[in-house]
Amino acid sequence: MVSLTTPVCDFNADAIDFNLPGVDGQNWTLEKAKGKNGLLVMFICNHCPYVKAIHERLVEDTRILRDEYGINSIAIMSNDPALKEEDSFENMKKVSEQWNFPFPYVIDESQAVAKAFGAICTPDFFGYNGELKLQYRGRLDESRKETAPEGVRRDLLEAMKQVAETGQGPLEQIPSMGCSIKWKE
Repeated sequence: MVSLTTPVCDFNADAIDFNLPGVDGQNWTLEKAKGKNGLLVMFICNHCPYVKAIHERLVEDTRILRDEYGINSIAIMSNDPALKEEDSFENMKKVSEQWNFPFPYVIDESQAVAKAFGAICTPDFFGYNGELKLQYRGRLDESRKETAPEGVRRDLLEAMKQVAETGQGPLEQIPSMGCSIKWKE
């Protein structure tokens, strides 16, 4: 398992369109997924300890962003399930149900969407404003392979609240850290 960090936010980069099947039986596009004040695109998977450490906060924070700030979220799984059985579509359904994800969980089988976004690890967060211009590319909080203690700053939540209110993300962003995306050969 290779641990990587995300690059700096490329402010105002356009969101990449996609059309991916979700565990809910629907196909999801950029237009269908976005909220009135923005969209949080998250590259996650089932096996990664960095993702497992943030499940509870991820669910809580994305629910707050949706219900109070008009920012929807979508989670994309781009790993090759042949390399990590835990990342299979069936297991995606189980994880989504277990954690009651308040967002679509979709699979990027061809890995073309992850490549187009420039995603490199799980979790990798791309926070867009209402015009679908990139404003955040940072971490959820200071969790790593273990959940950070209660009371830590919720970087992603605070940044996306700012995006909802002003259309712009914070200039200072701490990169997300996680497992490398498992690319097909």
